Amino acid sequence: MAETVDGAATDTMPEPVGFDQLELSPAMRTSVADMGFVTATPIQAGAIPAALQGRDVVGQAQTGSGKTAAFSIPIIERLEARGGPVQALVLCPTRELAVQVHAEFTRLAARHELRAVAVYGGDSVARQTQELRKGAHVVVATPGRLRDHMQRGSLRLDNVRIAVLDEADRMLDMGFAPDVERILRQCPDDRQTLLFSATMPDWVRRLASRHMRDAVDIDINTRPEIPAGVRQLYLQTTWADKTDALARILDQPDVTMALIFVETKRTADVLEAQLTRRGYHVGLLHGDLTQRDRDRAMRQFRDSHTRYLIATNVAARGLDVDDISHVINYDVPVTPDEYVHRVGRTARAGRSGVAVTLITPSEILKLRDVERHARTTILPATLADFPTPELAARA
Repeated sequence: MAETVDGAATDTMPEPVGFDQLELSPAMRTSVADMGFVTATPIQAGAIPAALQGRDVVGQAQTGSGKTAAFSIPIIERLEARGGPVQALVLCPTRELAVQVHAEFTRLAARHELRAVAVYGGDSVARQTQELRKGAHVVVATPGRLRDHMQRGSLRLDNVRIAVLDEADRMLDMGFAPDVERILRQCPDDRQTLLFSATMPDWVRRLASRHMRDAVDIDINTRPEIPAGVRQLYLQTTWADKTDALARILDQPDVTMALIFVETKRTADVLEAQLTRRGYHVGLLHGDLTQRDRDRAMRQFRDSHTRYLIATNVAARGLDVDDISHVINYDVPVTPDEYVHRVGRTARAGRSGVAVTLITPSEILKLRDVERHARTTILPATLADFPTPELAARA
């Protein structure tokens, strides 16, 4: 980790610090406590004090490291309810992440007279326009839909005091770089800018140099690790038998909530139909669904109304659920980082979890490559490790 403050670099990780030790208002301390936050994560411990001072911040940390609170808390503490509309702007690469950020921001701002509105594609422009007209101190937006509102005249950025780029590398991957540049140019030059990214490709570094001043650089980007509580297994099967193998896993009594990852939207649709025919109540999450259907699927999964959720990687990026007992890779992840990202969805908040990857015989070398680059061990399993309910009852 490298933290650069006032030009001085150090190789030390921010020391763990309780939220009660940060210079927060009594209202914020109460809201943080209500949400169960006790100790700040490294990115929060590094970013919040600097951001509270009005400094620009570049934070490098993985998804799930607590970045949302790292920028939401300073925004809430620094804005004024009487300061007019759109004082802060948060740009997110996906609508799922925008929804998640808006929800967490709203909870953190529960005792402050600040109103946040989320604008993203797939939702009614007219409804969003009505919400903006009611007055929004903070707008959480995807770049494309924000540009749409700017062109319609339903949103102006000339009062923005704080601009946040969340998951900046993902915005580059998704082709939003030109939109992000245009949006930042529409914001006042004297604003505070906070940038968070899991990686730092050249575009992100160039953007930071163009649009930020004397930024505090906080790098918590140690290589992401698989949680210690995850039991990692792989099960070799055939393409024809893969759904049968998946069903055997889902029938295990310890599978309380399962997140099933697939590579394509087509596979997600086919698998959802197959499991439904077998009597499983499953949710579906991919980019071709309407926003209403995606929100409903995520809500039902979070509330445990649906025990199994089939998802593509991009669609699940904003999914943050602590109670997932099993992650099942129906398709072998394309990259080691993708594997780590998927598997990290279980064994959260100190819990244990199981990750099972289904492979065909020709994919064993692909799995070994994931093991080597992710620096982990994935143990072999057989169907005997997942007995049918009848066999389990006889045991």
